[in-house]
Amino acid sequence: MSTIVAEPGHVSLDDLVRVYAGALLTLDPAYWPRFEAAAGIVAKAAQGAEPVYGINTGFGKLASKRIPPDQTAQLQRNLILSHCCGVGPATPEPVVRLMMALKIISLGRGASGVRCEIIEQLQAMLARGVSPFVPQQGSVGASGDLAPLAHMTAVMIGEGQAFVDGRLVPGREALARAGLTPVTLGPKEGLALINGTQFSTAYALAGLFRAHDLLNAALVTGALSVDAAMASTAPFRPEIQALRGHPGQIAAGRVLTELLDGSAIRLSHLEGDERVQDPYCLRCQPQVAGAALDLLTQAARTLVTEANAVTDNPLVLADTGEIISGGNFHAEPVAFAADQIALALSELGAISERRIATLVDPALNFGLPPFLTPEPGLNSGFMIAEVTAAALFTENKQRALPCSIDSTPTSANQEDHVSMAAHAARRLYDMADNLAAIIGIELLVAAQGIELRAPHGTSAALSAVIAALRAHVPALVHDRYMADDLANAAALVGGGVLATVATHALGRDPFPKLG
Repeated sequence: MSTIVAEPGHVSLDDLVRVYAGALLTLDPAYWPRFEAAAGIVAKAAQGAEPVYGINTGFGKLASKRIPPDQTAQLQRNLILSHCCGVGPATPEPVVRLMMALKIISLGRGASGVRCEIIEQLQAMLARGVSPFVPQQGSVGASGDLAPLAHMTAVMIGEGQAFVDGRLVPGREALARAGLTPVTLGPKEGLALINGTQFSTAYALAGLFRAHDLLNAALVTGALSVDAAMASTAPFRPEIQALRGHPGQIAAGRVLTELLDGSAIRLSHLEGDERVQDPYCLRCQPQVAGAALDLLTQAARTLVTEANAVTDNPLVLADTGEIISGGNFHAEPVAFAADQIALALSELGAISERRIATLVDPALNFGLPPFLTPEPGLNSGFMIAEVTAAALFTENKQRALPCSIDSTPTSANQEDHVSMAAHAARRLYDMADNLAAIIGIELLVAAQGIELRAPHGTSAALSAVIAALRAHVPALVHDRYMADDLANAAALVGGGVLATVATHALGRDPFPKLG
C-alpha cells in the first residue's frame, strides 16, 4: 500500500480519497516537536493547583470535580470505558480507517496536548491492519463523536474489540497479533482522542466520494437515456449553459455532449421529428446534475477544512502556553455538508427514476414497446424494475430531510444544542446504495432501449458502456428472474465501471472533478 506523509493542516481531498481506498497515513516528522511541546504544557497543568477542564477535573456536568495528580491516568481510562456506549452494526472498515487517519491529522496540529506515543499507536494500528469495532449509533455530534471515538480509543489501550484479518477479536489480542502493546493514557489524552468530529467527518467524506462517483455514472446513463428516447441534444449546447453560468451545469452539459458525440441515433431524427421539447428529465440534466455537482463541490470544501481542523477541547496554544476551553467539537459544519450531500443523492435518483419511467411508457418513449419487451402482454419486461426504482428514490427522498435542524439536549443540559452530524453522515451510505441501484436500473432500461433502435446505433463511448453491461447482463428478450440483473448492474455502477469504460473509449477523461 502507498503511504501519505501528511502535513497537518494541509491534507488534500485527493489524499483523503487515497486513504479511503486503503492508503496508509503518517505524520511528517517535522511536526513532532510542536505537539510534544503542547504535551509538556498539559503535563505541567495536571500537576498544578489551578483547575483545568478535563486535565485535573471531571467532564461535562462534572467539570467542577477536582482530580488529584495521582489519579489523572485513571481519569482518562475511566473516560474511555464509560463512553464506550455505541450500539448497532459495525462501521465499515474503510470509514473506520479514514476516521483514524483524520484523528492523526487533527492531533498532529499540535494543539491537543498528546504525546508522540498516542499518534504512533494510531499510525501503527493503521499500518498493521488493526481496525477497531466501532458501532454505528450513539453520537449526536456535540462534544465530538464521543461514543464512536471511545470505541476506537478502547482498542489503543487494550480494551474493546477490533477486526484483524477479517476476524473480530478482543482489543488486547488484536494489538498482540499486530506486535503492539496497549498504551497508558496521560493527562487529557483520552479526552483529546474522543473529542472531535472524525467519525462524522469520515462518514460524510465516504458519502461525498460515493456521491461523486454516482453522479458521473448518472451522466452516462442519462446520456444513454437520451439516445434510447431519441431525445434532442440541443439543450446540452455550451451556449445555453454559459448563459446560466453555474460551473456544475457547464461541466455536466459538456460531459453529456461528449458522450453522445457521433451517435447515429441522434443523427437519424435531426429532421422530421415532430416533437418540440423533451420531458424535463431528459433536457434539464445539465441543470439538475450540475446543481448536484456544485453542492458536492461546496461540501467537499467544508469537509477538507474539517479534516484538517483541531476539534477537541480544551485546546493547547503552544506559543503562549495557554489551555483554553472552546467549542470546536460542535459538528455543525459537517452536519450541513452531509445534508447537502443527501440532497444531491436524492435529486440524482429522482431524475433518474423519471427517465426510467419515460423509457418504459409507450406514451412517452417515442415508438418503443411497452416496458421495453419485444412481446408485451406475455412478458412484463421492465415493469416492476421501474417500480423498484420508484421505491428506492422515495426512500432516499424521505432520508434527505435535514438532520442538522434536529437538535436535542444531552448531558444534563450541559450540551444543550447538538448537530446530529453523525445521523446526517451515516445515512449517506444507505442512500448511495439506493442510488447505485436506481442508476443500475436506468442502465438496464436505457441499454435495452438503444438496442431496440437498431439498425441505428449510439456513440462509440456509450456503445462501449453497453458492451461492458452485456458482459454481465444479457439483453431482456423474455421475462426471467431479474433480481440478479439489477444487482449486477448496481455493482457496475457502484464500482465506477461506467465512467472508466466511457473514458477509455473517448481517449480522455471528460468527467468533472471535486476540489
